[in-house]
Amino acid sequence: MILLALSIAPGLAISLYIFLKDQYNREPALQLLISFFLGCLSVIPAIIIQLFTTKPIEHMMGEGILFTAVFAYLIVGMSEEWSKYLMLRLYAFPKKAFDEPFDGIVYSVMVGMGFATVENIGYVLQHGFGTALLRMFLSVPAHGTFAVLMGYFAGKAKFNPERKTFLLMSGIFWAVFFHGTFDFLLFLQGNQTVTKITGEGLLFLGAVASFLVALALSRKAIAAHTSISKNLFDRDRTEVI
Repeated sequence: MILLALSIAPGLAISLYIFLKDQYNREPALQLLISFFLGCLSVIPAIIIQLFTTKPIEHMMGEGILFTAVFAYLIVGMSEEWSKYLMLRLYAFPKKAFDEPFDGIVYSVMVGMGFATVENIGYVLQHGFGTALLRMFLSVPAHGTFAVLMGYFAGKAKFNPERKTFLLMSGIFWAVFFHGTFDFLLFLQGNQTVTKITGEGLLFLGAVASFLVALALSRKAIAAHTSISKNLFDRDRTEVI
């Protein structure tokens, strides 16, 4: 029971943090809950893609750094971020309540935390308390940064129809890039040739560094869209007065 609570807590905490950040024009609670649930379901297509592609590509490429890169960026990163993107794009993006750029971040994080929570439950129940603590402060927040970056561009795309496709694809690109980089450095810890040169500790620090960069960019993205939300709120309040 404790492990289950520890596996669920970080996703809920990050969801609550983003919800509270949306202080000027909050989204309907039901739509946020549905987005979170759709994020939970987005694990399914990601797993299916990974199951059907990993072995054939590994058989074709063989083990090595190149396959590790393909696995991290394309098989894992792309499948997971694309699955989350589809839930965001098909459900939340067309909603009338999606009426300001910050909403892209809000809905994307809800979807992302739904995904991360289901994934986290699996890892924590399998590997135990130590994994729960590590993922609480690293892996789940990393998923949060991927979601913020995707949502930042989705929020811009909603109100820029001429560049909608470019902006949406930019969101997927940056989410996959940071997701893939984070995983690639962690996956390389299993490559003895690489670890003889770098050591596992340096690779782990590299993954942490990629997370910190994504976190810094996410903070800037949140600040930028929060500023827009405040300006819209102040404008509307002035018009009412």
